[in-house]
Amino acid sequence: MLLRTHRRTLLFGFLFLAVMLLAMAGNQAQLHAQSSAPGETVPPEPYQLFLSLISVNSGQTIPPQQPLVYSSLSVEGAPTDRPAEAHPDLNLSIRGYSATSGHLGLVNYGGDTDPQAPQIDGMFGPPRLPGFKTLFQVYDWDWACNPPDGCRGALISDYPVTLLEMTTTPGETISIPRRDPQIDAAGYRALVLYASERRLTITYTRRDSAAVGYLIHLEDFDVNPGLVALYRQLDAAGR
Repeated sequence: MLLRTHRRTLLFGFLFLAVMLLAMAGNQAQLHAQSSAPGETVPPEPYQLFLSLISVNSGQTIPPQQPLVYSSLSVEGAPTDRPAEAHPDLNLSIRGYSATSGHLGLVNYGGDTDPQAPQIDGMFGPPRLPGFKTLFQVYDWDWACNPPDGCRGALISDYPVTLLEMTTTPGETISIPRRDPQIDAAGYRALVLYASERRLTITYTRRDSAAVGYLIHLEDFDVNPGLVALYRQLDAAGR
């Protein structure tokens, strides 16, 4: 899956909610992703959710993207209970974020790690770790407030940074974060949960939900038109 940047910066975030199978500190505040059961939420400990964000916006003229081939996959479990565009787990713009200060580099927070977590270097060709430019904190979502819609909560503060801006090359082609495990026998590694001309949300499972596994948000960039067209076709048919 290939993406296109239009300026020299890129935002990459990791929002800790309720799903990534990492045993981190046990005294974290309770953060939630929506459960697959109506009106319920996923228990916050010890699971977390990994999300990321790319943001590019410029008036530069970039050559059109080449056509690519995408396929459909059947999902496991029930589809999401609301449009993806209106879902705060699938549309990061509903949550929002705020700039913060800190170290512009990799930080070890301690705790166990997942050797199969999505890797930033795989977004670039050849693989590399880009420079970090700006740091942010993402807002939590309180599903217990005003059910079933929920309300935006406070900034997630369990970690100093949950979103960061990284430097890129204008017009650079970007792939989704690298992760080796396949999600089906055909070799696919990710499933699109939401796509528009400027936004893409993927998961590394076959579930139409943020409640299990890794979820990645890519924002404000040129999504390949063929991917957007196929997503809208399948979404209109009932996901």
